[in-house]
Amino acid sequence: MSQTQLDAVKLDGAGPVYDQIRRAIRDLVLGGTWPPGTSVPPEHALMEQLGASRMTVHRALVQLAREGLITRRRRSGTVVATPPASHAMLDILSIPEEVAQLGQLYAHEVLSRRDGRPSAELALRFGLKRGEKVVHLVTLHRGDDTPHVLEERVIHLATVPAAADGDFSETPAGDWLLKNSLWSQAEHAISAVSAEPEDAALLGIGSGDPCLLIERRTWNQGAPVTAVRLLYPGTRHRFVGRFGPYGPI
Repeated sequence: MSQTQLDAVKLDGAGPVYDQIRRAIRDLVLGGTWPPGTSVPPEHALMEQLGASRMTVHRALVQLAREGLITRRRRSGTVVATPPASHAMLDILSIPEEVAQLGQLYAHEVLSRRDGRPSAELALRFGLKRGEKVVHLVTLHRGDDTPHVLEERVIHLATVPAAADGDFSETPAGDWLLKNSLWSQAEHAISAVSAEPEDAALLGIGSGDPCLLIERRTWNQGAPVTAVRLLYPGTRHRFVGRFGPYGPI
């Protein structure tokens, strides 16, 4: 923990002090200033820096832990949490773990990569502005050497500049993003579509065969992080979600 980290925690003067502390740290985490694994200043240092009581600081950190933004460890201290890779139908998917859960051996191949401003066609497909700079990737994921899903993804370099140097041949882009970026909002849609000839050839299915298309976008504090289209052969996959009257269970 450095003095620079302490100086970064700035209160905005609005509302209870514990909530000001919570918001200040939350914004540092979600804004990427404190990436996953960063040590959070201890309670006594925050008390001295902010002129707050131990109870006030403690309340703020407890709330941040409940929100999943920090992890509190009794001996090693508090650190910024690593966002979990989950597998429920409506959550962010880790495709390697998805394949592993099927008992299959995972592999992937980056079929193409282009960095820079999008073409007119790409901008239309992903709702991009022509002046934006993105990493555009097409990746084929396999399970036991059988095509599992075809992924097309754009990563916004203004939000995730480190993606320009990312080696997605070793770690697929989705998992790389889970480890190297944060998101605060996501949306997705699932559609039934027919396979186009080129996509069908890559997936090892017939042209026009049914597929499930998952389209997902994520943002961090309103700034776009990534948009992805995942094309699954319809006869090989189904998605199951279990939920109760108050949400997923």
